[in-house]
This record gives sequence, structure tokens and C-alpha cells, in this order.
Amino acid sequence: MDIAVFGANGQLGQSIKKISVDYPKHNFVFTDIDELNLMYSNDIEEFVSYNNPDVFINCASYTAVDMAERDVVAAMNVNGRAVENLAKIASERDIFMVHISTDYIFDGKTYKPYKEEGNVHPLSVYGRTKWKGEVAVRRNSCRHAIIRTSWLYSEYRTNFVKTMLRLSAELEQISVVFDQIGTPTYAHDLAKAIMKVVEVNEKEEQTGTFHYSNEGVASWYDFAIEIMQLGKRNCKILPITTAEYPTPAKRPHYTVLNKQKIRDTFELTIPHWRDGLKRCMENIMNNS
Repeated sequence: MDIAVFGANGQLGQSIKKISVDYPKHNFVFTDIDELNLMYSNDIEEFVSYNNPDVFINCASYTAVDMAERDVVAAMNVNGRAVENLAKIASERDIFMVHISTDYIFDGKTYKPYKEEGNVHPLSVYGRTKWKGEVAVRRNSCRHAIIRTSWLYSEYRTNFVKTMLRLSAELEQISVVFDQIGTPTYAHDLAKAIMKVVEVNEKEEQTGTFHYSNEGVASWYDFAIEIMQLGKRNCKILPITTAEYPTPAKRPHYTVLNKQKIRDTFELTIPHWRDGLKRCMENIMNNS
């Protein structure tokens, strides 16, 4: 099977690239905006004609949540229009499309883990543009799996884990919000789940919308405390409220995802977030 991965230089794209060696029967093609701009349908058509992929994995995303509030057009182009282009071509060519979405499509006003059919009400430009991407995939009727995830981190690029480690080397204490609740997700674990979805769909069609994060529940404060402990850092973490740390984009207070559907459909065993963080931290420390 030939698999095209878009957004190859991001956290998830690099994680898929790392594990691709474990799937020797598949041929992977990795590309990013410096090689292929998804805003141009003709360029995608040319890419598809040359590589003839059976699967799209779309990791490309505008993820700067606060910046999106003032850069609406760019966020909509990447998270909406580019996805529309991919979905249209996937439908025309009968390509199975895996598209990554976010917990930020929810408003966080419930305190029960969100199921896939939960009410969508994004609070930010980022959340609204990611929802537009989901709608585009469904509207074009391509065979697809939309996977919503949360609080993604890895050894790669800028993310919460690497920011906490950097700040802890510079500061004696860091203030972190304790009233935003969700689940950290190690990109490596999500990458493996995506490949399970792809391989199952090679044999039998299991399409639709799914939730995937690591298991367990945490606040950003809990997450930061665990990072400090695993990293053996002496930096003190101070709990603060969201109101004490205003940001341009409004964040949902509770976005724990219910993962029963993806567990049952693809027979997945999902690691706890602390286990994922431990493995990520080991990789960071070993490479530092």
C-alpha cells in the first residue's frame, strides 16, 4: 500500500516517519509545504498522479492557537481550504483519507468525556477552522477516518513538554493553569493508532469519526508536575486559574475524549498518558 503523509515536518508527521520502518510492506511518501502547497489543487493532482497513493494521512495543520485569532485567513486556508482540496481529490481517486482534528471543536462546558457525536461549539478561531476541515472531509464523501486528538506533544518541534523543560532551566518557578482538564497525547502513540486504522481499512472498511488520546485525565498543572519529576527538575510549579493567565484565544475547560469507539473498532490498547510521557522524556533526554 502506498501512503502519502502531508505535514511531514510537524510533530505527528515526524512520529509517523519514525515508525514507518516498522511497516516495510508499505511505501511511504512524506511531504510538507516546502515541497507541496495544499492550497493548490493542481499541485496535489500532479503529486497524486506521480505517486499514486492509496491513502492520505493529513497531519498538516495550523496549530498556533493564539496566533490564529489575528491570522484568521491563514488558519482557515490550512485547516479548511487545504483539507477541502485533499478531500475532493481523495473522493475522485477513491483514496482513503485519515484526517487529524482536535478536541478544541468542543466548548468544554460538560464534565463527561466527549463522544464523537457530542455537540460541537468551538470557542476559538483554531477550533472553528478545524471544524471546517472536518465538514469538508464529510461533504466530499471520500472514504475517511477523522481522528480527533488532544494536547499533542513529542520529541519534535515546539510543544508543552519541551517548553516546560526549557523554562525550568531558566526559571525557579513557573505558573501553570490547573482548571483546564484534558489528556496529554504522545504523538508516537497516535502515529501507531493511525497505522492500525490504515491497516484495518485495507481489509475491511471502518470509516467515520473517532477520538484518540492517551488514557487518563490531567490538568496542565498535573502535566507540568509530571514533566518536572521525570526530568528531575527543581523548578517549582504554581497552580493558577485560567482567569489569571489570559490568552487571545479562549480555551475549553474540559475536553476529555471518550475513546471507546476507536478501542472497540480497531482493537486498540491505549497507553496511559504518564507512560507515554515517560517514553517521550527518555527520548528527549537521550538525545540532549
